[in-house]
Amino acid sequence: MNEFEVIPAVDMQDGQVVQLVGGERGTETTYGDPVEAATDWVEAGAETLHLVDLDGAFEGERKNADAIDAIVDACEIDLQLGGGIRTAEGARGLLDQGLDRVILGTAAVENPEIVEEISETHPGTVTVSLDAKDGEVVVSGWQEGTGLDPVEAATRYENLGAGAILFTNVDVEGQLDGVRTEPVERLAAAVDIPVIASGGVATIEDILALREAGASAVVVGSALYEGEFTLEDAQQAVEES
Repeated sequence: MNEFEVIPAVDMQDGQVVQLVGGERGTETTYGDPVEAATDWVEAGAETLHLVDLDGAFEGERKNADAIDAIVDACEIDLQLGGGIRTAEGARGLLDQGLDRVILGTAAVENPEIVEEISETHPGTVTVSLDAKDGEVVVSGWQEGTGLDPVEAATRYENLGAGAILFTNVDVEGQLDGVRTEPVERLAAAVDIPVIASGGVATIEDILALREAGASAVVVGSALYEGEFTLEDAQQAVEES
């Protein structure tokens, strides 16, 4: 990930693409078939896709595995997957199957050494997801607080071999109400590995603000699916700014 990227999200629940508001189940808007969505984003110019198995995130079981397998077969761009990855063995299996990066949230908080275990055999492939609500890292589908400060956690995972940090601000996630740059600035200043920002993007200006804050990439979901702007327009604005 050398240049700043705008990465479309393909969040999956019950075999459909969805976007949640504030991470709450029951708030989802549905956007159809995940494989169709993924291939559409590739055709639109995406260089990376952010895949999330929400059933896996909430329940710890990867229920959208068939759709994810089909996306791996259909898309020849970088793919990163989070949700329900709980073991080093499971993560290695996904990487060997064709995914480029695995995203660990709950598993990394409960067992930080898993980051080191995976990194030993697949260096640079682990992205640790730090999802923050009211400034505290939360896990289990954003339902449980951990008492962890995102900056302290990010530094620890960098030392364990994480290749990147995915920071999601749950307070603004899915609301199309704008981003908060200060937590991203703090994280980007604290670690040398890439920080991928997520949550709250409503406009192209939000994307540019996150880049200015030090993010290496931004994951966008609702704004793209709701047509607030196109992927092409966002990429063009990044290139021209």
